[in-house]
Amino acid sequence: MQREAQRKRLRVALIGAGKFGSMFLSQVRRTPGMQLTAVADLAPQRARDSLARVGWPAEQYQAASLASAAKNGTTFISDDALAVIASDAVEIVIDATGSPAAGIRHALACCQHGKHVVMVNVEADALAGPLLARRAREAGIVYSLAYGDQPALICEMVDWARAAGFEVVAAGKGTKYLPVYHESTPDTVWGHYGFTPEMVAQGDFNAQMFNSFLDGTKSAIEMAAVTNATGLTPAPEGLSFPPCGVDDLPRVLRPRAEGGQLHHRGQVEVISSLERDGRPVFRDLRWGVYATFAADSAYVRRCFKEYGLVTDDTGNYSAMYKPYHLIGLELGVSVAAVGLRREATGCATGFRGDVVAVAKRDLKAGDTLDGEGGHTVWGRLMPAHESLACRGLPLGLGHGVKLVRAVAKGSVVTWNDVAAIDSDAARVRREMEALFSAESGVARQARGAA
Repeated sequence: MQREAQRKRLRVALIGAGKFGSMFLSQVRRTPGMQLTAVADLAPQRARDSLARVGWPAEQYQAASLASAAKNGTTFISDDALAVIASDAVEIVIDATGSPAAGIRHALACCQHGKHVVMVNVEADALAGPLLARRAREAGIVYSLAYGDQPALICEMVDWARAAGFEVVAAGKGTKYLPVYHESTPDTVWGHYGFTPEMVAQGDFNAQMFNSFLDGTKSAIEMAAVTNATGLTPAPEGLSFPPCGVDDLPRVLRPRAEGGQLHHRGQVEVISSLERDGRPVFRDLRWGVYATFAADSAYVRRCFKEYGLVTDDTGNYSAMYKPYHLIGLELGVSVAAVGLRREATGCATGFRGDVVAVAKRDLKAGDTLDGEGGHTVWGRLMPAHESLACRGLPLGLGHGVKLVRAVAKGSVVTWNDVAAIDSDAARVRREMEALFSAESGVARQARGAA
């Protein structure tokens, strides 16, 4: 409110006017102290359509230039994201493109031009977030995950628990999952969701995007962002998606040695809203996020009981959860945190988790991978050191790439299995792999010397 009264609004640019971006557009014009100076989209008419759909008056997005938009409090529409990033009319850039390559390009441009970046594009963060965050720190800007999306909400919950003195035992989100979904393709996805052909024909549905949520890829991508931001780590086998309702969080999300389903304390995990036989889980957390934490003292266990916390049978483990996330409707929280306090709502602090491409079917030499949510591969979460050791192909680079040798169903696709990838995104990824491999080697040597 103070910024609004002083006419010192945070000047924001949105890149990508899809669903997430549209939800932010619906809220930003109602938020005191923020001004959307630009929307950049490869299809400018799509940006105009999105603005109109969420209720913006047409005269509010007819600015002739970025300079005039900043001066008059209106919004400029452009198809040139890099020019928008370079403009003095912009302080904070939101990347909501969903393209890993575009997200990397835009984040590096923000570093060059001194613009804070809110990375809605979790695909880019999973591919190269640890390096992008480091480059941002070196440039003196803030690189942040996007509040409203589940990774940032999980980071917030982890921060809360740690600030209260609790050890976080597990953290993650809910989703709809069955093992067979790993084989789902854009051709089969609607049956799993219960959508009829008539429903699909009437709606604005992207089969490959929906399939990414179903086949486990999106969960892996989001948990990679969480592990790299929080220090929680994946199990060696990746995500296991145990069925679990909110009342069972403390019992299920505790270590196996104590009757739970975790590999270790301090783990990321996604829980399923379906039992393995397809029955719905009672009081599921399909749309929400959670954290389980430990009392680890008789006094705190007594406090848990006195204040009615749901615990496991030992009374040592409890949980907090948030049943919903509001996607782009909540994104202004990140914009305010970045612009006013110079604080990220989640940001990679290391390279701990990776998402590798896994064959959905037997693939042969000459096949072309079609990436996230497609017909050929799904994304599996792996500990980063294991991904580096097996030279796993990052899922974010597995689109439009030709195999040079066969890969069996269920096997990890490696860099050695595909033709050389010559792109800026691949070069950034290889730089990150080399950097963190070298740092891990130095750390191992130091431990050995000690």
